[in-house]
Amino acid sequence: MKTLLEWLRTYSLFLAWIIAFIGAAATLVAEYGFGLTPGMLAWSQRVFVYPQVIPLPFAAYRNAARVKPYVLPLSVLGMIFALYHYLEQKVPALKDAIRCTTGVPCSGHYINWLGFITIPLLSLLGFTLITALLIIRRES
Repeated sequence: MKTLLEWLRTYSLFLAWIIAFIGAAATLVAEYGFGLTPGMLAWSQRVFVYPQVIPLPFAAYRNAARVKPYVLPLSVLGMIFALYHYLEQKVPALKDAIRCTTGVPCSGHYINWLGFITIPLLSLLGFTLITALLIIRRES
């Protein structure tokens, strides 16, 4: 019987694609379904999640870990932007560090579940999971 780590290594590209797809779809539903206008930092995170949706399913189908050098930097950069965006929402001193000129202020909250779960935190979680799945992926 496979251990959890072996199973994750086997299906890491498929799982990474599912997470990227859900992230990309969620941004579109939030904007066009619920009318939530994205700010500058939200758009920056979109720039890093959308391109992952295209190569990951093909890589998962072909079991091709060669996609890692192309997708991993996108995921890491997305993590950085998401972390900064989350910190800007939750650390008052960072609210004036960068001003969003379009859409909503980057320090604004559309959701704030349990006092700490916001959209940038969900984005950070998604990018972190994709990054971890790509790192543990075995070369084939």
